Amino acid sequence: MNDSKPQEPANKRGAARLAAVQALYQMELTGAGLLEIVTEFEDLRLGKEIDGETYLEADNDWFRSTLSGVIKLQKTIDPVIHEALPDSWPLRRLEILLRAILRAGVFELVKRKDVPSVVVINEYVDIAKAFFDGDEWRMVNGLLDHIARNINSDDPSLRALEKTEIKSVEQVDTSPPEELNQG
Repeated sequence: MNDSKPQEPANKRGAARLAAVQALYQMELTGAGLLEIVTEFEDLRLGKEIDGETYLEADNDWFRSTLSGVIKLQKTIDPVIHEALPDSWPLRRLEILLRAILRAGVFELVKRKDVPSVVVINEYVDIAKAFFDGDEWRMVNGLLDHIARNINSDDPSLRALEKTEIKSVEQVDTSPPEELNQG
């Protein structure tokens, strides 16, 4: 997977986004804690060779920040996603991986003001395309676009998310993300 030429910072961020989604998925599936997952990914996966494939190096700070930010803000992120979904599709009905993609995407849209929303949306659409053969990427595109367009609105869920401070990985509650029972 790696060429001999140096990897661009944007590619390292893309690898960090992918790793954050995989880590969120693994945390929800297995119940593993944040510090355990960060250690596993940084020590054993990111930029390492696994089964003959060399994984791209990731921007570890971007990975940690995205992962810890989603964990810290999940109870605020989930209502934002829930409100953007049709009434017939509560958040708990979505596949774990799709929830992880949307959570990370919403986190970046709201908290990463230095990254254009079109870049964030495209990155997470590409991640969805990598994992799903169907139209899930369209759902990711539509929901993240809808949320991005409403960021400057008076939506109370978005206002709460924007105001929440993010801590470093070491300061975040290290328990795995909870599934919110939203109907």
